[in-house]
Amino acid sequence: MEPQPSDALGLARTAHRRLFVTAAGIDDETGRRPSRLPGWTVGHVLTHLARNADGHVRRLAGALEGREVPRYEGGDEQRDGEIAAGAGRSKDELFRDVTESARRLERIWVLSQEAGWPNAGLLAGDHFPTTGSPFRRLREVEMHHVDLGLGYELADWPEEYVAWELSASLERLPERLVERGDDRRFLAWLTGRGGWPQGLRLRPWL
Repeated sequence: MEPQPSDALGLARTAHRRLFVTAAGIDDETGRRPSRLPGWTVGHVLTHLARNADGHVRRLAGALEGREVPRYEGGDEQRDGEIAAGAGRSKDELFRDVTESARRLERIWVLSQEAGWPNAGLLAGDHFPTTGSPFRRLREVEMHHVDLGLGYELADWPEEYVAWELSASLERLPERLVERGDDRRFLAWLTGRGGWPQGLRLRPWL
């Protein structure tokens, strides 16, 4: 079930603080170390998290004014270019970017909540209303904090987040199945009527 923004806000803020602690502990060499994401360094992941926060800010600021503003005006090309451009920065620059962008987002969450999340249906190219921003940001931070490979692991995920994420991911599972008939094989396993469907392939998680 999609969590209410008020339920996700506290968890997202706490996730930010945990990320700040991790980001504060890196040095320049660590920033250039490979992350757990293929082709991305720690600096790539931290830059992505910062630009993700700014994307949410742009969309929410637009909604407060009744305007439909996408998170990335230039789409994936802009997103990827900004991540590549910022990945090689110093530890201080990465830390400052991650923390300041997250705090900007937290401030606009407050404004949005106080205003009653106006114009939530202005999707601006996204597939979720603006009320879904806190949960989507929580997901982004929790997933990518693990991807950094700097000591934050799956076991550290909060129980509330796991419950929401598992439900949401299972709901989207059918559209990620690749082969015809995999839906039946997976359903059989899930309901105790078959073994694990060997060779099951899924489209990328987005």
